[in-house]
Amino acid sequence: MNDLQKQVQEVADRLVESGDERGLQVAVYHGGRQIVDVVAGVADPETGRQVTPDTPFYNYSIGKGATAAVAHVLVERGLFGYDTPVAELWPEFARHGKDGVTVRHVLSHTAGVPGIPLDTTPEDVCNWDKMVAALEDAELWWEPGTKVGYHAYTFGYLVGEIVRRATGKRISQVLAEDVAGPLGVADELYFGMPESQHHRVARLEDAPMDMSAFADMPMDLPMFKAAPMSLMPNAELGNRTDFLSADIPAGGKTSARAIARLYASLIGEVDGVRLLTEARLREATAVAAEGMDEVFGMPSAWGLGFSIGRPYAGPGDSAAAPTAFGVAGAGGSMAYADSATGVAVALTKNRLTNDFAAAGLIGNLVESAL
Repeated sequence: MNDLQKQVQEVADRLVESGDERGLQVAVYHGGRQIVDVVAGVADPETGRQVTPDTPFYNYSIGKGATAAVAHVLVERGLFGYDTPVAELWPEFARHGKDGVTVRHVLSHTAGVPGIPLDTTPEDVCNWDKMVAALEDAELWWEPGTKVGYHAYTFGYLVGEIVRRATGKRISQVLAEDVAGPLGVADELYFGMPESQHHRVARLEDAPMDMSAFADMPMDLPMFKAAPMSLMPNAELGNRTDFLSADIPAGGKTSARAIARLYASLIGEVDGVRLLTEARLREATAVAAEGMDEVFGMPSAWGLGFSIGRPYAGPGDSAAAPTAFGVAGAGGSMAYADSATGVAVALTKNRLTNDFAAAGLIGNLVESAL
């Protein structure tokens, strides 16, 4: 056992033993080779089923990294470009002045359509055609490209419908055939997950949270207008059979080693597979938009589909780690890579916390070791 594997295992075990976490996975790739494969705790407290390296977790937004990867692979193949108007592929999207929205705007969270209708139900979120129709009817919050704001749910449907119009296939099929399949992780990285595989998924639970901060927030904040409170990420949603089965590519179901392997294949070769050329990687991970997030009111910096900087470190990290890129997930999971150091790191966990304490511990440990 290498030293880093041992150190990460000790941290993971402490997190579970302390009760801060229930079950988790950590995977680290370096130079295209997996050097850390750690699991700790239980995937399902009711049955006592243990976390194993191939246990998929519903990780909410870290699936956006896979969504972005699919888009970049298709750009690489010439099916569309970053500056292709979305309406060129999807004519119905042009309604209400959205004809100027480009693929670049969508990937950089500057498209100006961050909200879903406030009467959207969990069942609606699982209905692809209904969510696509809602986006067609949506009105712009700002002129595309002029502001940045996190498209929490809409990012997945926007990219997913672009992919469907360009290929004739659902994004889950393209993920399986063109990304997860070649990487050998098609049974650990999903958008829509076959119901026959649901028994493998880690069961989510909500950590106790201090809701007083929410109570003090004015209800006219943009974040409260972007989605109904009933759809804010939580364990109940992530454990639903329909959420597990549906294509909701603003999130994903994945093991740590699968999403870390994907990131490793973006920055280099993994067992003969490299998803992006060096030139494509540079364009995808250069800062495309930065500024105060219009939805959540915090500083942000985005490449094309990826947050710039280590995703667990918070605002300002892009200056310290401009070559790092990835996406963190509601509940405390994260996945990222650093093209300068050749490292790819992922943490998946089933206890949904409102901070990234575990991610920070693991991420800082890995960075200091390498």
